[in-house]
Amino acid sequence: MVIENNRQKARDAEKRIFNERVKDITGLYKRKISEYVDCKLIRPKHAPKFNAIVSNFFVVQPHNDENLDRLEKVSELLLMQIGSELNKCRNNDNLELLSEQLFLFAAELPSTGIAYNKPFYTEVLPALISRIQTPDSYDADPVDQDSDIQEEEAQTEESKSELDNPPMQRQTADIAN
Repeated sequence: MVIENNRQKARDAEKRIFNERVKDITGLYKRKISEYVDCKLIRPKHAPKFNAIVSNFFVVQPHNDENLDRLEKVSELLLMQIGSELNKCRNNDNLELLSEQLFLFAAELPSTGIAYNKPFYTEVLPALISRIQTPDSYDADPVDQDSDIQEEEAQTEESKSELDNPPMQRQTADIAN
C-alpha cells in the first residue's frame, strides 16, 4: 500500500512537472506573440491563429517528453525567425514587408484543432516558418530599376542602328527609282 502511494505520488509529480513545462513554453510564446501584436507586426485578429500553434499541440498528440521537446523547438524556431527578421526589417526600415509575410503565414495555418497533428508540426510548420523571410537590404524595386535601365539602353541602341542603317526595303525602293 505504501509503495503504491509512493508510485502514485511520483506519477503525479511527473505530471505536474510536465504541465508546468507546457505552461512555461506556451506562456512565453503567447507573451511574445502579444508583444508582436502590440508593435503592430501581427494583426490582432491573427493572434489567435498564432496562439493556436501551441494551444492545439496536444489535441491529437500524446502527452510525452518527446512531443513536449518538439513543441518547445517549433515554438522557439518560429519566435527566433520572427525576431531575426524583425531586427533585419528594423535596420532596413521595412516592417510592412515582415507584417505582410506574417499575414501570409497566418493565412496558411489550419482552421481546425484536429489539423494540428504530427505531420503539421514536423513537416508543414517548419516549411511555413522558413518562408518568413525578408531581403537583407531594401531597395525600391531594384529589379524594376535594372530592367528599366536595360530597356532604355536597348531602345537607344535600336534607334542608333536605325539611323546608321535605314531599312533594306527603303534602300531597294530608292535604287529602283
